[in-house]
Amino acid sequence: MRPMGKKTYRAVIAAAGRGTRFLPATKAYPKELVPILSKPNIQYLVEELLDAGVKEIAIVHRPGNQQVKDYFLPDPDLEKYLQENHKEDFLIGWQKLCQKAKLSFIPQKKNLPYGSAAALLSAQSFVKNHPFIFLYGDDLVVEKKSGQFLASLIRLFEKERADIIAAASPVPWEEIERYSSVQYQKGGKKYQISKVFEKLPRKEAPSNTTLFGRFVAAPHVFDFLKKQKVSPKGELFFTDTVNAIAQKGVVLAPPLKNGQWLTTGDPLRWLKANIVVALNNPEIAEELRLFLKKLS
Repeated sequence: MRPMGKKTYRAVIAAAGRGTRFLPATKAYPKELVPILSKPNIQYLVEELLDAGVKEIAIVHRPGNQQVKDYFLPDPDLEKYLQENHKEDFLIGWQKLCQKAKLSFIPQKKNLPYGSAAALLSAQSFVKNHPFIFLYGDDLVVEKKSGQFLASLIRLFEKERADIIAAASPVPWEEIERYSSVQYQKGGKKYQISKVFEKLPRKEAPSNTTLFGRFVAAPHVFDFLKKQKVSPKGELFFTDTVNAIAQKGVVLAPPLKNGQWLTTGDPLRWLKANIVVALNNPEIAEELRLFLKKLS
C-alpha cells in the first residue's frame, strides 16, 4: 500500500501502434488521428484528461512519426485562411485545448518490444516520481460530462491508497473472448482484483467484466515494469504488470456506470463509436436516427 501525500498527476497516452487493422489508411497517418466525427480519437483523450484536472500529458508515438505532434502544433496558414473566410469557429475548441494542456511528445524506444507497457516505459523520465494516469490511445469514454469517470478513479486512488486503479466495464458474454476477463478477490476491498485473464473462451472466463485503457497508478509501478519479462510471443503488456502488482499490493477495478466505454481499435468498432458519439450530438442526432431507421 502506497503512502498518502498530495501529488501532481501526470498522464501518458499510448499512441505508438501501427494500426494494422486500418491499413491502408494508416499507412499515411497514425490510427490515433483517425477521426471520430470531426475530432481525432486522441483529442477526445486529451480533453478527458483536462476535464479531470490533469494538464501535464505525454503522448508516446511511433519513432520517426511526427504527425501526432504536428496535429497539436499551430498552423498559421490554416488559421489565416479561416480568419479571412470567417470560419474561425472551426478551430476554437482545438485552440483552447492547446492553450490549457502541457503536452510532451515522446518517441517509443526502438529497443523495446511490442505492447502497451513499452509505451509506458518510454515515458518513465516524464512521469518521474509522480502518480500517473495511463491511457490507451484507442479507447473512448462517452459520458454526459467528460472526465467524470476518470476524476472518480483519481479520487478512489487517493482514498484507498491503492497501487493501481483500473477502469473496468462489462461486455456481452458472447464477446468476452475478445477482451480480458477480471477475477475479483473474495474477501478483499470492494472491486479488488486477484487476476486478469486475457481472451479466454466464454466457458473459462471468470467474469464478463474487462479492463480498458484508463489506469491511475503509483510511480513504483515502474519497479515492476522494468523487471517484467516479455510474453511467449515477445510482447510486453501492461495487463501483466497489473497482475504482478495484484499479487502483492492493491489493484481495484471499479466498473464504468454512468457512461459507455468504446474501443476504436478496428474498423467495425470505430464505426460503432462514430454512431454513438453522433447520437450524443444534438445537432445531428435526429437526422442520423431517421437515416438509421430507414436502413433498418
